[in-house]
Amino acid sequence: MTATGAATFGAAVSEHPDAAQAVAEVAGAALDRVGPGADLVVLFVTRPHVAELDDIVEAVRAILEPATLVGSTTVGVIGGPTEVEDVPAISLWAGRVGPVEAVRLEVVRSPEGTAVVGMPDAAAVGRRTLLLLTEPHSFPTEAFVRATNDQYPELSVVGGMASAGGPGVDRLVVQAEVLAEGAVGVLLPEGMDDTTVVSQGCRPVGEPLIVTASDSNLVRELASRPALERLRSLIDDADDEERALLSRGLHVGLVIDERPAEFDRGDFLIRGVLGADHGQGAIRIGDVAPVGTTLQFHVRDAASASTDLQEKLAPVDADAALVFTCNGRGTALFGSPDHDAEMVHAAVRGGAVAGMFCAGEVGPVQGRNHVHGFTASVLLFYG
Repeated sequence: MTATGAATFGAAVSEHPDAAQAVAEVAGAALDRVGPGADLVVLFVTRPHVAELDDIVEAVRAILEPATLVGSTTVGVIGGPTEVEDVPAISLWAGRVGPVEAVRLEVVRSPEGTAVVGMPDAAAVGRRTLLLLTEPHSFPTEAFVRATNDQYPELSVVGGMASAGGPGVDRLVVQAEVLAEGAVGVLLPEGMDDTTVVSQGCRPVGEPLIVTASDSNLVRELASRPALERLRSLIDDADDEERALLSRGLHVGLVIDERPAEFDRGDFLIRGVLGADHGQGAIRIGDVAPVGTTLQFHVRDAASASTDLQEKLAPVDADAALVFTCNGRGTALFGSPDHDAEMVHAAVRGGAVAGMFCAGEVGPVQGRNHVHGFTASVLLFYG
């Protein structure tokens, strides 16, 4: 089959428990849709197929002959309007997007410190997008993403962290290689027509408070009172619905831009509350919160998460998408599967959609790249 008359994008998902059959199904569907020699193929594989990943990669390359192939293992995949969680599944996306550059990032440690190497020089030229997939136990995703804001000010970074399991379980794919650590990615062409949507899965409760005493990720005081005391007051004042949400999972939002007089959903970086130091009246969170940071408690809320994604996708007129959704969303948040997949699939008018459930999502908000929690980060393509 030739690529003549082929579509720009294609995607497929298979839940077949046999890896060879599953990869034949998704690669064959992409071949029928896009033809061989796509500029970019992205592969997502759940944990039951990890042992066969080398063979899966070999088959994808043989059938599709992609110019660039990247991929990740994950706890769940997205394919079209479908989400498949915690069972054998392969999802594959193929696109004719123009010349792209495969990226392999490695961590180099020395007595002087730690550095990440492998970023191409072209990342600093013009407005570009980096599709990034990381192994979270070996790669400093948050530090790297923060550094891109200063080193590559016009670069948008979107993607997610592998989520199939703990250290030593996850794998990444770049071209013919299957890697157990580091990060891989794709630098998309300069001037390519793509956009990113980052949608929150939490909503704020209570009032924004200024951090008045902290030590790294230990928040000691909020608005000059012990942080734990502020939290207890929030719980005491909450109605029954909010108290139930607070009991299921408490988070904090750190304000991204301190300039506005008021803050709303989407103005925060969501981080987990990791524990409490009752002796100090402090709380420990999943990030640093320097003195002067505005912080507000958040709860996971399916209704507001759905509304936020719907609002973010309302103006979209794209043709395809890659979706990086939190592994705390899906059935765990919405009570049934397919929520994010169905919304994105509808927004691209049934176009090619694939993605993964992540242990952390990456995407730009207010002009800066961030690592997120409980979000859906969507990379949209236009044919």
